[in-house]
Amino acid sequence: MDIYKELQQELQEKNTQLIAVSKTKPNEKIVEIYEKGQRAFGENRVQELVAKYEALPKDIEWHLIGHLQTNKVKYIAPFVHMIHSIDSLKLLKEVQKQGAKLDRTMNVLLQMHIATEDTKFGLDKRELIEIVEFYMADPSPFTHIKIHGLMGMATFTDDKEQVKGEFKKLKELFDFCKSSYVLTDDFKEISMGMSGDYQLAIQEGSTMVRVGSMLFGSRN
Repeated sequence: MDIYKELQQELQEKNTQLIAVSKTKPNEKIVEIYEKGQRAFGENRVQELVAKYEALPKDIEWHLIGHLQTNKVKYIAPFVHMIHSIDSLKLLKEVQKQGAKLDRTMNVLLQMHIATEDTKFGLDKRELIEIVEFYMADPSPFTHIKIHGLMGMATFTDDKEQVKGEFKKLKELFDFCKSSYVLTDDFKEISMGMSGDYQLAIQEGSTMVRVGSMLFGSRN
């Protein structure tokens, strides 16, 4: 069976969305997956994302999954479907500013730091609370933003128990937000899990997995 169709079938049974991570992959490889029915693709770098958006079919839903600098938000604001990597209040305010300029609602996830590696970006619980409370202020300063949930990246390790524990931590933070704040029904996504650990992520409550090498082969 085709690896893409097999994966999609598995994820549909678990009610989990596939984000096909196409970073560094040529357009023809993306088109191959697109023609099988995939529409949600994830990119790490703004420059590469913009180039692919301009060259590829316009019904693709582009997800920015890598670290985003505030000065680059304007380049993707007109078309990006969702930004997974909001890791500061400053960045969220810039996304709001660009969304307001375009009169466009920006869909975002808040990136949490759940790994042991210092190189990974993300918020801690205190920063999460600060952002959520600011977002919910009356009247809300975020008229052009919808926070759809949380994103996290586990430690790059073969220790499955450690990875599972980190995914569990993200689910607990998600549940904390749901129980402590009156968030809308839009707050429902947990983006966690990649090619090597997506099944563990699903067990711990992931609603979106970001799979690249399994679909496209190892990174260039």
